Amino acid sequence: MSYMYVIPDRLKPVFGSTKGGINITMHLASTNDTLRRSNYLIKYIKRKKYLYLLLIPCIAYFIIFHYVPMYGVIIAFKDFKFSKGIIKSPWIGLDNFLFMFNSRDFHKVFLNSIILSTLRILFNFPAPIVLAIILNEIRHDKYKRICQTIVYLPHFISWAVIGSMIINFLSPTWGVVNYILKSLNFEPIAFMGKKEYFRTIVVLSNIWKETGWGTILYLAAISNINIELFEASIVDGANRWHRIVYVLLPSIRGTIIALLILNIGRMMTNGFEQIFILQNSMNLDVSEVFETFTYRIGLLSGRFSFATAVGLFTSSIGMILLVISNKLARLFGEEGIY
Repeated sequence: MSYMYVIPDRLKPVFGSTKGGINITMHLASTNDTLRRSNYLIKYIKRKKYLYLLLIPCIAYFIIFHYVPMYGVIIAFKDFKFSKGIIKSPWIGLDNFLFMFNSRDFHKVFLNSIILSTLRILFNFPAPIVLAIILNEIRHDKYKRICQTIVYLPHFISWAVIGSMIINFLSPTWGVVNYILKSLNFEPIAFMGKKEYFRTIVVLSNIWKETGWGTILYLAAISNINIELFEASIVDGANRWHRIVYVLLPSIRGTIIALLILNIGRMMTNGFEQIFILQNSMNLDVSEVFETFTYRIGLLSGRFSFATAVGLFTSSIGMILLVISNKLARLFGEEGIY
């Protein structure tokens, strides 16, 4: 339907010279499309109302524990005093950041964090992909479920327990590993007291604990692959290895890229619990990362402003890495995460 609106003389300077009037068909069509989309959205929400109700606790969690506390970021630019509170504490500008950059331990902590995060991406990130492919190749359903349950279990064990197990297993006096070395006529090794072993222990223990849990998303992605693709590849003569390389991996590439981007965004975060439990005075040169550095200098010394400044710095670096990695993924034709 088309309507003609005759412009009054007083509005002609605004619209310019028009003959007969303005056709407002496009405006009505745009308005109708907007109304249709709004009605569809309302009907969709009503139809899925119970699913949206399930989202409420998750949304509330992020608002309460992630967005509301962002107000406290201003502590990084203040000399925070409990007696004065956040608002009345005096501003000191970038003094906390200058103290952090000029600290004699900062460069060592920064390097340790980068090295450990890089090792995690190189070794920890591919491990769930490989394990998910192995589990997917198991054809016996009962045996497959048993294997999945076994590899999931370590995720639910706290690092306090796992750290104690590692320290006891690697003990030079009563540890199982050194007992085996002694039986083979080798000298016992104080693994936890030697700097060269610390990063290997951290990476391997993290693989053992988190690899099984990390397979969940990959197994879900694999289950969504069209079975006809595998059947067609079998008809074309592809063996199992070819089906994995040319069908399975390309089909879950989007999931792999998205999780890789998220992991790169967390490069400055190595986890406090694991590092703190395995850390001691003999391996401190390679085990001190930003989490333990913040705890030791910021919290134990009562320098809460400094601890906030370190947290803000690491978060900013993580955000920059996230944006850059997502941009690179999109340049190479992937969807990225946003």
